[in-house]
Amino acid sequence: MTNKRPSLMLVDGMALLFRAFYATAVTGQFMINSKGIPTNGIHGFIKHMFTAVSTFKPTHLAVCWDMGSKTFRTELFPDYKGNRGEAPVELIPQFDLVKEVVESFDIPNIGLEGFEADDCIGTIANQAKEHSDVSILTGDQDILQLLDDRVSVILLKKGYGNYLVHTPETFIEEKGITPRQMIDLKALMGDTSDNYPGVKGIGEKTALKLLKQFEHVEGIISNLDQLSKSHKTKIEQDLDMLHLSRRLAEIKCDVPVTCKLEEAGLRIAKEKALSKLQELELRGVHRLLPLEEAFIS
Repeated sequence: MTNKRPSLMLVDGMALLFRAFYATAVTGQFMINSKGIPTNGIHGFIKHMFTAVSTFKPTHLAVCWDMGSKTFRTELFPDYKGNRGEAPVELIPQFDLVKEVVESFDIPNIGLEGFEADDCIGTIANQAKEHSDVSILTGDQDILQLLDDRVSVILLKKGYGNYLVHTPETFIEEKGITPRQMIDLKALMGDTSDNYPGVKGIGEKTALKLLKQFEHVEGIISNLDQLSKSHKTKIEQDLDMLHLSRRLAEIKCDVPVTCKLEEAGLRIAKEKALSKLQELELRGVHRLLPLEEAFIS
């Protein structure tokens, strides 16, 4: 009888925190504690994370974070994510505090200046999939490019406990292209949320058609003469931006970060965890945790 492979869940920390914050911020429910600190984002983050843990039952868990807005992508393209405003003032103090809460659960916090959480997730998924089944918990579809036989993506849907789980097979069925081709798709059509244009005049429908015919950006460029005059002109005029957009779209999987599996086991010391929750006055949060039975004093 062979031992079951470990399962590592990598959590996109910012995706969960922002989703949790805005779900309650629209109603003005900031859950401000006696020190005047809003805690609604932290409360919802914990609920999202442990609802997913209860549902998917990973043996190991780690949380990845963005470490500021300046990354190698903003060096390449200063307008990258330039359409995003400042974080709400009520959310700012929760950035550091939520990491303290994660640390109190003895769950690794992972991040590196100059890179996005996605790059850390991609790197660790690449390392861990050799010996573990990896799942990625996020609301960000960019992560779907990391899908493979050992890496699945759990996309958060509205509310708690609602998910769309993607494997390479479900992605191919939905899009008609492979997960890795998603990088070329974004290179061609751009990404309005990340604020880079791709090729002007090329939308998703055209980009998918070209990728199904020529596989990737280089294949398209090598066969420009087979394209319609309109598509050929558009790509030739935006060739530099096409190459740049592809670099912006691709998640780096060779960032200098690591996550040792033995440090990511779900072994939460009850006293340490409850002390932090009480300090932040997150009353009742321990009852949200489906891993109550996994607490060890």
